[in-house]
Amino acid sequence: MDTKRINLALQGGGAHGAFTWGVLDRLLDEDWLEFAAITGTSAGALNGAALKAGLVVGGREGARAALRALWERVAGVGDLSAVGWFRPFMASAPFVTRLSEAIMPLSPLNLMSQVISPYDWGPLWRNPLAPVVEALSLDEVCADKGPKLFVAATNVHSGKVRVFSGDEVTHDAILASACLPTVFRAVEIDGEAYWDGGYSGNPSLHPLYDPALPDDVLIVSINPMYRPNTPNSAPEILNRINEISFNSALLRDLRAVAFVKRLIAEGTITRGAMKDVLVHFVADDDLMRRLSVRSKSTPTPLLIDTLFNAGRAAATGFLEAHADDIGIRGSVDLAEMFG
Repeated sequence: MDTKRINLALQGGGAHGAFTWGVLDRLLDEDWLEFAAITGTSAGALNGAALKAGLVVGGREGARAALRALWERVAGVGDLSAVGWFRPFMASAPFVTRLSEAIMPLSPLNLMSQVISPYDWGPLWRNPLAPVVEALSLDEVCADKGPKLFVAATNVHSGKVRVFSGDEVTHDAILASACLPTVFRAVEIDGEAYWDGGYSGNPSLHPLYDPALPDDVLIVSINPMYRPNTPNSAPEILNRINEISFNSALLRDLRAVAFVKRLIAEGTITRGAMKDVLVHFVADDDLMRRLSVRSKSTPTPLLIDTLFNAGRAAATGFLEAHADDIGIRGSVDLAEMFG
């Protein structure tokens, strides 16, 4: 098959980002598929940075190894919401976490995050993701070669999205993109405080509208768009609020894409005057609906392995159904999505 270039748009969702790892691992099997640009938020930013760094150093096998190393480090962190002095205890006694989940609908650590700020811990607090992120080599992450990389974070003061690119993609920028404010302290960059990019761009699509980039955008979704049942328990309600919040920015961007595509189709806008984005999706909403916001902060090896395998399977399904669509047409009916 002739080489086809696509852009990747990687959602954030904590430990559920291991699903994206599986998707990327499967896509790397296809020599005909070339990644032109990557836009990622939170876990999507980590995946994107590892993917690019690995490609720059060692091609497809280098990317596969870099992604595996990333998630091995994530799995070694333990409960992401645990404070510094408590984390080693949770890591050495995982049965405590499992027992608490068995008898309580919310974990003690999640309950603590509702009433205790990460700032309340003073010098005890440590960002558990810092060692994971700092293991990424910025020489490769920011290299001119390889796919372009865009990382989104939310400005705490303005509420606006900031997209970091090129040399701006520092370790702090990646940490800011993954900064859940109930768990992590805001990350300061250039005198501004930043929180998780999921609130304002999950992921941000607008960097991919560059005319120099291909029209195809493959979105790896890890937050269910639709749930058939109305949540009624406190955990279910909080979980659905989380999903809706972290999908709202993406839906806004997709609605804008759908609007432009309609104007182009009607002839209101001259074809070529604006980007006619070809949207593709890889997701496993059935699996994600069985998980919860709680599992996003508990990257256990079993969860990560399950999500990785699910991601590979979902990517295989996408390729079997839509490989021939790439470069020709989108495989998502945006008119129906927003009809």
